[in-house]
Amino acid sequence: MQRKIRVLVGKPGLDGHDRGAKVVAAALRDAGMEVIYTGLHQTPGQIVEAAVQEDVDVVALSVLSGAHMTLFPEVQRLMNGAGIGDKLLTGGGIIPGDDVQALIDQGIGRLFGPGSSTVDIVAYIRAWYSDKFGADALPPLPPPPARPEPVVGSGDLPMPSLARLDAHHARAARAAKAKAKPVKKAKPAAKKVAKKKAAPAKKKPAKKAAPKKARKPAKKKPAAKKATPAKKKPAAKKAAKKAASASRKPARR
Repeated sequence: MQRKIRVLVGKPGLDGHDRGAKVVAAALRDAGMEVIYTGLHQTPGQIVEAAVQEDVDVVALSVLSGAHMTLFPEVQRLMNGAGIGDKLLTGGGIIPGDDVQALIDQGIGRLFGPGSSTVDIVAYIRAWYSDKFGADALPPLPPPPARPEPVVGSGDLPMPSLARLDAHHARAARAAKAKAKPVKKAKPAAKKVAKKKAAPAKKKPAKKAAPKKARKPAKKKPAAKKATPAKKKPAAKKAAKKAASASRKPARR
């Protein structure tokens, strides 16, 4: 009995980037699968519980936080405990090659890194489902979704349309010219500089200095009187005076 493959896409941990998970979910939906997206910041327990309630065939984890060596084994352990260990556990993210091989050795399905094709992801899930339930249980791929038609006018326009556009642009150009005011021609900068150099610079009248007040002459103090030196008497006169005074005195008997 053919039925749609049911896939749960989960984002465990603190990783907040789900653009890649949404792209993968859209590709699986376009391939005819039923997709359940749990949203961001889910715990391993919440993802396994949702997988049990939705009765999914595949659990696909998107891990970009670097905790792939913890989250994938934890989800696998909880799936085994919940009785859904036979479901496919796959996923992808930024996972080194050594870690990819280590996880595959633990029983995890194929892991897809950055740049993987959604066609390869769809083919891997369909091949696993066919091996598990048989080729008769695998539903056929639906036709590719219809792409939106190109916007009218995005390609080459027919000649009448081009002619009408040219006529419209010509009328608009004529109207713009009629409304435009005549613009004064700007004089070349060289002539302006020459005129500035030729024109004599106007000298500003010098301000007259205020007359300074004449200072009164300082009064001179009278010079101190010089002491007149005593006139010296000649030595001859002194001797004559002494002789005269001696002759006047009476002689002692």
